Amino acid sequence: MYQPYPFHWVPAAGQRHASTDRRPEGALAYPTGTSVATLCREQVVADNSEIGWLWPTCDGCNTEAHRIAREHRTTSTERSI
Repeated sequence: MYQPYPFHWVPAAGQRHASTDRRPEGALAYPTGTSVATLCREQVVADNSEIGWLWPTCDGCNTEAHRIAREHRTTSTERSI
């Protein structure tokens, strides 16, 4: 069974960052102006604009997101056995 990753992408501070902070109930993205802790250990303010989603991906968040995804995939496989 598919389990979503425990992080979400958020455009902020000129890059696309990732965060494990909870999004508001029913929101598909962090609303503009929301303060978010990122996987690269920064505190940023979301800019959920069309152009924000085109910004480059933060290297630190990308590295950590891949690590979490690998760990999540392994954990999910172990649960389904």
